[in-house]
Amino acid sequence: MQINDIMNFLAVANERSFTRAAAKLGVSQSAVSHSVRDLEARMGVRLLTRTTRSVSMTEAGERLMRSVGPRLEEIEHEIAAVSELGDKVSGTIRITAIDHIVESVVWPRLDPLLHMYPELKVEIGTDYRMVDIVAERYDIGVRWGDQVEKDMVAVRMTDDQPTAIVGSPAYLAIHGEPRTPQDLLRHNCITLRLLTSGGLYAWELEHEGRPTEVKVTGQSIFTSVYPMLQAALSGHGLTFVTADLVQRYIEDGSLKQVMPEWCPRFPGLHAYYTSRRHPTRALKTVIQALRIAAPSV
Repeated sequence: MQINDIMNFLAVANERSFTRAAAKLGVSQSAVSHSVRDLEARMGVRLLTRTTRSVSMTEAGERLMRSVGPRLEEIEHEIAAVSELGDKVSGTIRITAIDHIVESVVWPRLDPLLHMYPELKVEIGTDYRMVDIVAERYDIGVRWGDQVEKDMVAVRMTDDQPTAIVGSPAYLAIHGEPRTPQDLLRHNCITLRLLTSGGLYAWELEHEGRPTEVKVTGQSIFTSVYPMLQAALSGHGLTFVTADLVQRYIEDGSLKQVMPEWCPRFPGLHAYYTSRRHPTRALKTVIQALRIAAPSV
């Protein structure tokens, strides 16, 4: 049996899609489909159940994935470890982070790295879900410090981040400035839909060391911060984000911060990876580039 056929099957099983698996593998969908059909024919058993809308595994497919998948990963890691004996930084590092963090922190630090190491590749997925980096085969996750699982190896990327509640001067002129969390319930708040749970993000505020969550509502609900920012700039209400996203708009008067005494600092960003795999030279090089430059004074 061809190892490539098994790898193709595992990609489809993980992605639950021939199209996404083909894109991930960098081959055509028809090539992946033909490969999996050949594998099934040689094994004499159906591994996947296909419909026009979805792909799922049969019992045989589940068993093959559980038994063979981890062993192939071990082989990949061992091959990567052997390649470390060379003098080149090469290979693909897959990273997951939210779009704002990719633009403001991750990409600026990786940009010079890719010029230095032309055989290094990075694949960055922007996602607001709490991604399981092991199950979805990411090498690095980037999240706030309190969101990192305890069994991960994590390095700090930023200092703790201040937050801000902001609205446009035009909106505040009409609706007034809130001064307490109770006041926020009477305002049109621009909110974030959490893709992991499906619920709306409750604003995590804090006053004199006492945390409080406020379940705000409003006309506008988004799944990322950039449209939330645009809605606030357009006068549609108040939004709660990290201060770095809105600082320049506060400074030029496009937005005004309210209730600063209620806005906490979020734990700094961390880059993390699983402790269960051997860190390749490429992974260590990328982690080093993402690491905070120096401790803050």
